[in-house]
Amino acid sequence: MNQRSIQRLHFVSSGTPEADSAKAELEAMYGATTADEADVIVALGGDGMMLQCLHQYMNTDKPLYGMNCGSVGFLMNDYRPQGLLDRLNQAQETRIHPLNVEATDKDGETFTARALNEASFLRQRHQAAKLRITVDGKVRMDELICDGVMVATPAGSTAYNLSAHGPILPIGSSLLALTPISPFRPRRWRGALLPNHVKVQIEVLEADKRPVSTSADHVEFRNVVKVLVYEDTSSESLILFDHDHGWDERILAEMFKY
Repeated sequence: MNQRSIQRLHFVSSGTPEADSAKAELEAMYGATTADEADVIVALGGDGMMLQCLHQYMNTDKPLYGMNCGSVGFLMNDYRPQGLLDRLNQAQETRIHPLNVEATDKDGETFTARALNEASFLRQRHQAAKLRITVDGKVRMDELICDGVMVATPAGSTAYNLSAHGPILPIGSSLLALTPISPFRPRRWRGALLPNHVKVQIEVLEADKRPVSTSADHVEFRNVVKVLVYEDTSSESLILFDHDHGWDERILAEMFKY
């Protein structure tokens, strides 16, 4: 924890009855501090709640510690109210960098967003998308016919990427996963592992006939024609895990599930 001495906590609830009840219990035990004054932000809910907080507190040097009060909790620690300060002071800190997503739509409007999990490109209608993939200015695939494709970070490799049969990436790896979603042509292409310093451009072919949307975590842009994705090493979010169940252990456990 970089020799932090954690005493002041700010609790944030996802708004579910379970999370609200946990927030009331923890504030009664540890007090309530404003986010600005807190040593750690404690997020109560599921992975969606943690992802929102990681975006909100990006570049603030505020560590985020999640406690699972939701249905999915890969980014969360177990909910145990007792001994929380000891757990926090022994917790492992991981710094994660977002993807920058720069999108242009069919009207020439440009949009930007950040993604900590993945940037995904999905067909909007019944017809499959046709996409061209360029890496660092060189066309690597002239035409991919598919439901979509995504660029996933190591932090996001166990989320949508894993559901689409993409690879799980160790959190410290300098890689991005480029993973197709239901590819039709080329049928046997299973994606690529890319160095995290590259810039990936996705161009939409036949955009009027086969419209495509882009999502950067929880932000969506419709009718895009071109998107550039690259890692932003100048920005970071901090996440804490219990010392006996850190991110490396979680990812290894996920790799050996059967």
